[in-house]
Amino acid sequence: MANIKSAKKRVEVARVRNERNKSAKSAVKTAIKKVDAAIADGNKAAAEEALRAAISIIDKTAKKGIFHKNTAARKVSRLTKAVNTLA
Repeated sequence: MANIKSAKKRVEVARVRNERNKSAKSAVKTAIKKVDAAIADGNKAAAEEALRAAISIIDKTAKKGIFHKNTAARKVSRLTKAVNTLA
């Protein structure tokens, strides 16, 4: 552990941020899994509802800088395409 007060603070701040980012990334993964599960069941209405929730979570994480904006756009695009192929 660091001896200087500012270095100790940076270590603690980095730990808190890491936990927050990890939680947000986990929420995105869960939302994507919910969309995939609805697609696997063939339930278009549930898939669209899950997609809306997933897009919201993904956009929020991109806005906070947890995901790069292009990464978020790619995830949204792939999910949307998968739901739209459901007939």
